[in-house]
Amino acid sequence: MQANDPTVRPATAADVDALVRLRVANAEAHLALDPQVYRIPERAAVRRHFAALLAEGPAGHAVLVAEVAGRIVGMVELVRSPESPDHQILRPEPAAQIHTVVAEDARGRGVGSALLSAAEQWASTAGITYLSAGIQHRNAAAVRFYGRYGYTTSGLSLGRRVQA
Repeated sequence: MQANDPTVRPATAADVDALVRLRVANAEAHLALDPQVYRIPERAAVRRHFAALLAEGPAGHAVLVAEVAGRIVGMVELVRSPESPDHQILRPEPAAQIHTVVAEDARGRGVGSALLSAAEQWASTAGITYLSAGIQHRNAAAVRFYGRYGYTTSGLSLGRRVQA
């Protein structure tokens, strides 16, 4: 391992500021993709989310961070999905949604790969057998990134806005 190789570890309460910075920067980039879909959450709300999540401990969700030379340059959040209830037709499968963020100046240096690898290892240990990445089709870079690691189209999500 070289000095510039990313190191991935579980996030701690001391990482909340870095997690907020990454989430807001990610939101800003997404807002440029499609302002009809994305928004920039309030920093205080993001701070509350991560502080609460990290205080709870590993109750089915995880936040991992990637560091390079002591600086947090990426994160991956895994959010366990609820199991299909017994009255539904879908087979139950332990699953989680995966959300990966890499700082713009750290892209192309293996940070995302290290985060995905660590996330899959965490998922396997937690008994999760399926990871999904909810990517908007306009986010071509994310579609390519996840595609390189075997993520493929799974079903089709249809939606329609209703009048209030």
